[in-house]
Amino acid sequence: MRRALELAERARGLTSPNPLVGAVVVSGEGQIVGEGFHAAAGRPHAEIEALAAAGDRARGATLYVTLEPCAHHGRTPPCAPAIVAAGIRRVVTAIGDPNPLVSGRGFEALRAAGLEVTVGLLEREAAQQNRVFLTAMRERRPHVTLKAAMTLDGKIADSHGASQWITGEAARREAHRLRSESDAIIVGVGTVLRDDPRLTVRLPREWPREPYRVVLDTEARTPPAARLITAGTAARALIAVAASVPPARLRQLEAAGATVVRLPGGDGRVDPGAVLADLFAREVRSVLVEGGAEVHAAFLDAGLVDRVAVFIGPRLLGGRDALSAVGGAGRALKEAVRLGELAVRRVGDDLLIEAEVLRERA
Repeated sequence: MRRALELAERARGLTSPNPLVGAVVVSGEGQIVGEGFHAAAGRPHAEIEALAAAGDRARGATLYVTLEPCAHHGRTPPCAPAIVAAGIRRVVTAIGDPNPLVSGRGFEALRAAGLEVTVGLLEREAAQQNRVFLTAMRERRPHVTLKAAMTLDGKIADSHGASQWITGEAARREAHRLRSESDAIIVGVGTVLRDDPRLTVRLPREWPREPYRVVLDTEARTPPAARLITAGTAARALIAVAASVPPARLRQLEAAGATVVRLPGGDGRVDPGAVLADLFAREVRSVLVEGGAEVHAAFLDAGLVDRVAVFIGPRLLGGRDALSAVGGAGRALKEAVRLGELAVRRVGDDLLIEAEVLRERA
């Protein structure tokens, strides 16, 4: 199963809207005779790749797979019948698939055909690997990571608004890796007007997927020549505006090729939940919220942040008017957003702290 997890990891950032899945076929003599992983949506599933590699040696073997095999037709045929047809005797799976089209049906199909099915091996590791997919299927919205870069005293810009660069080159490369694993990157219009970001994925090798570049822009203030529109496929720049914006304000953005989305809101802002609902309908499963401070606060206040990734540069800025990572009205200490176990590592001269957001259980 650990080998299956390693195989699945090879396609990180490439399989959405599908999950990461790896599979290993082990003969009755305990020898690995086939391996496979799901490389991209529309490509064969991990089980099919592993069975093809095993060939006739799959008969009487055990299949280890990181996620419940599917039993429905999607972009590709179902896996459960193929597993049965290959003569697999036993299937060991890490976790079930919460996708309503799959949930439990794959296991049922295998057991009905007489196969032995075991579930739960390395369950925690597999759930961590596919946290994005699991959240999306259970919550019916994209998984949200809040990303920020701040100084040691919590500032994301100085008192004059300058923010480039708080962290070093290595941290910025790591930020692009986070982007590469995301289906959409969200910023507020203030960030667009101040920094004119491209919001593209820039890695040493050309990245085959282009995340949506999303601006929360209640009053449609994004300039038509903004780099987030011109830096990639213009239609993948989504400008989320209030439903009340006059059509004349939108014509230049639409003429530039951007996709303008009218969404409900309140308090003069686009509703984060409505943004996520629209993105989920576009098959977005993972979102990286890159700011600024008010956007961070809006998603946190709505209870829509699942994970945080905070880069900390070894600098002290100070300044009463310097922005902190989270704006808004703030909250009482006893009502603070709580984080789970921290994963801390050095990235060049900076630190990256990642953690899950803890939610109270009913």
